[in-house]
Amino acid sequence: MRRHENEPIVVNRDVPAVMIPAGIEIKLRPGSVGYITQALGGSFTVYIEGNLFRIAGHDADAIGQEPLRKPELPPGATADDVSRIVNEQLKTCFDPEIPINIVDLGLIYDHSVQQNEDGSRDVYVKMTLTAPGCGMGDVLVQDVKDKVEAIPTIRQATVDLVFDPPWDQSMMSEAARLETGMM
Repeated sequence: MRRHENEPIVVNRDVPAVMIPAGIEIKLRPGSVGYITQALGGSFTVYIEGNLFRIAGHDADAIGQEPLRKPELPPGATADDVSRIVNEQLKTCFDPEIPINIVDLGLIYDHSVQQNEDGSRDVYVKMTLTAPGCGMGDVLVQDVKDKVEAIPTIRQATVDLVFDPPWDQSMMSEAARLETGMM
């Protein structure tokens, strides 16, 4: 059953989480009570005991949620098909504090898909953060890597975190600027 933001949750097993915005890994214990503040892209931002925590999508069951379905490739997928699905997967990655995906935020500078001789593929992603000192940077990079590597035939995803050119609001999509009031 899919729940909506601001709906109460109870942690039903030990679950790894990341404190927002510090990026500190902790373990939430069974019986912890809170509510979902953001449920986008398969991961969850929850408010428990005065703090925000990010719970990865593969641990959704720990708060009574269902994980996202894995992406599928069409039979005989071309490089363009794979690139399109990579882009779709990148759009399921969200900053835990901003309800806008990292593609529309303008954090993805480029991605490419390389076909390997054995039929597998490697993906290279060049991305940035809204600020170089972002405590959630490692979490976002890992989320990108995990979601791209969930695509069938992807052997490895390499994420290159860069700060040149530095991110600014002009890199956001028009829809993202409208949503955040940054027009």
